[in-house]
Amino acid sequence: MSKTLQAVRGMNDLLPHDAPLWQFLEDTTREVFEQYGYRLMRTPIVEPTPLFVRSIGEVTDIVEKEMYSFEDAMNGEKLTLRPEATAGLVRAAIEHNILYEGPKRVWTWGPMFRHERPQKGRYRQFHQFDVEALGFAGPDVDAEQIIMLSRLWKKLGFKDIELHVNSIGDTDARKAHREALVGYFEAHAGELDEDAKRRLYTNPLRTLDTKNPKMLALVDGAPRLADYLGQAERTHFEGLKQRLDAAGLKFTVNPRLVRGFDYYNRTVFEFVAKGRDWELTIAGGGRYDGLVEQLGGKPAASCGFGMGVERVIMLLQENPPGQLESSDVYVVYADGLEQHAFNVAEQLRDRKLSVALHGSTDGKTSSFKSQMKKADASGARFAIILGPDEVSAGLLSVKNLREGGEQQKLPLNDVALTIAKH
Repeated sequence: MSKTLQAVRGMNDLLPHDAPLWQFLEDTTREVFEQYGYRLMRTPIVEPTPLFVRSIGEVTDIVEKEMYSFEDAMNGEKLTLRPEATAGLVRAAIEHNILYEGPKRVWTWGPMFRHERPQKGRYRQFHQFDVEALGFAGPDVDAEQIIMLSRLWKKLGFKDIELHVNSIGDTDARKAHREALVGYFEAHAGELDEDAKRRLYTNPLRTLDTKNPKMLALVDGAPRLADYLGQAERTHFEGLKQRLDAAGLKFTVNPRLVRGFDYYNRTVFEFVAKGRDWELTIAGGGRYDGLVEQLGGKPAASCGFGMGVERVIMLLQENPPGQLESSDVYVVYADGLEQHAFNVAEQLRDRKLSVALHGSTDGKTSSFKSQMKKADASGARFAIILGPDEVSAGLLSVKNLREGGEQQKLPLNDVALTIAKH
């Protein structure tokens, strides 16, 4: 017997009993994004490797250590499974000239890939919702995206999600701050861990985001970027905070907050959630005003964020949204009525109902008791019961599986109306 194959470590299967929670999240998220005028856009999961090197940054952990890159066997082209979505969306916007008519609000979702050590909430194949506002320069759009995410958390039933915001300035401010950081860390070289030493002259800003508890005191004493911001950057950040205050959102200005990609400037933000035994960033993003031009397009100030699906699912599992039905109806039938049940299921589907039809095993129909147990376990809201009496009377027996109540017999045309009322 050949050896049983298993999924690649850090790349997980989505099984049928987990699917309703994912579908609930997908449907709720899509609804909220579209309320704010964001429209769906999709790009390939494979992109030219230089796209990510140019956008994310050559000396970032993702480009240096985490990308799944390979060479096309046909033409030698260097390709990469996307580690994030923003670069691909910007590439597509430039390639198809979609900003010609003006700014665009877009969203996408799908799998991303990073070769890192799998752990709780961090996988090698993971899924993200990604939102981009392309061609918008003002802090109103930064605030809009943060407020939109806050609305989503409310619809998902989340509470106590922490919002952290910061401004990392523009190029000149970051350059001056970088020089100050290098000098500061050089003076404390003996206290740096290996990551900080490696990044000292390439990307010292990332050291501010260290998770090493032994480094926190050192980082807290480091020069703060806020002290190097120019008037335009300060005005932009004040505009964001004023809009968040006006919307009634609580937030923390976190001067240590940076993002892992080189393309960010000015606004950066994160939403942090806590479970019973974990604390994770479930969404984060910010402004990237130079990226469109950097990738070959005309200058277009932009802002966006990514939301980790698996991490939000973890939070939903600890804060269940209630019964998630897989079907409206589960059809139960007596032995010998398979074809009649099949016809009834098709007619109910014609009336826009989702219907699960009990299946026979080896040509034998299970008992009504067994079928009703499976109907209840299926998550369906109603059972439709077909026996000889129902067939002879031209009626269907309808039982509400979730709210109780007596079984009632109805004509097929009345079933959809009755179910729609519940």
